[in-house]
Amino acid sequence: MDAYEILKRCGEGHTPTVDEMEILLANDDPEFLNELYRTAAKVRDEHFGNKVFTYGFVYFSTYCKNNCAFCYYRRSNKIDRYRKTKAEVLDLAARLKKAGVNMVDLTMGEDPKLYENDYEGLIDLVQGVRETVGDLGIMVSPGAVSKSCMPRLRAAGADWLAVYQETYNKELFSKLRLEQDYQNRIDQRVWAREAGLLTEDGMLVGTGETARDRAEHIKIMGDLGCQQVRAMTFVPQEGTPMQAVIPSDPMYELKAIAVMRLAYPDKLIPASLDVEGIAGLKTRLDAGANVITSIVPPNEELAGVANPTLDINDGHRSVSYVHHLVESMGKHVASNEEFRQFMEANRPEAVY
Repeated sequence: MDAYEILKRCGEGHTPTVDEMEILLANDDPEFLNELYRTAAKVRDEHFGNKVFTYGFVYFSTYCKNNCAFCYYRRSNKIDRYRKTKAEVLDLAARLKKAGVNMVDLTMGEDPKLYENDYEGLIDLVQGVRETVGDLGIMVSPGAVSKSCMPRLRAAGADWLAVYQETYNKELFSKLRLEQDYQNRIDQRVWAREAGLLTEDGMLVGTGETARDRAEHIKIMGDLGCQQVRAMTFVPQEGTPMQAVIPSDPMYELKAIAVMRLAYPDKLIPASLDVEGIAGLKTRLDAGANVITSIVPPNEELAGVANPTLDINDGHRSVSYVHHLVESMGKHVASNEEFRQFMEANRPEAVY
């Protein structure tokens, strides 16, 4: 089927099949891409209006037991690391709440210290953040944890669990996430939903995957019931086996965002500041995203993930700067009540 015909049908409410998504993702014609982004933005606006949700990012530990081939924080990379104290994290969470984000995203490497004593440190931290931020949303990105940890995270106050598969191509997964179990990572989101947590999954774009791989990834994220789905361009990191990989054109991430929007009109899709910073925000929103993630307070010695320092200490990833930019685009920064309504309407029922 012709890509334009598929796009027309999607704009009228058709949910694309994997084969149709592959056709859309494989088309690089500039004229077609403009129509793809326009249609995706139209579909988003029909479901969300001009609302944009904002997440404050707290990468509180850069220690990790994993050795992922793509990650700057892989355990064998000889870099400076930090582990924020509970008091520091609570202070940051309080300031993010005051600044007006909809959710605090608590992200860490798979830090053995925070996994000790059956995740005691992690659970205690989440509970402390909940007490600090009241009814603000809380996302936890702790890596692969045990099934029994999930209901404890929910009871401590977490709303979301984010664990990214990066790819559902098993061969590519084994090259990216060295020494890790493919099915165990899928199970993270299954277990989280069973515990009543909303879930996020994501793909890493530009690591050798095909348009078919991306299409299948989009389909699986929906099949797993994820309420938030994302795509991020791979940024080569110094000191990793993939440091010499030539970065892909951000266009492929934009296409993935747009096709995800056509497939899932009612899901949250982030525009991350962690790849191109503020410079890439408008293009991602124009492609159908409706969440701004990786908002990082300046001068707090906090790192990003894909780009550890990009736009942070000059304040361009601060809440106030992002809010101003969003308003200048004619968008509306969603209230916490609007975000809470989305969560409650989409929260899975706990089964254990």
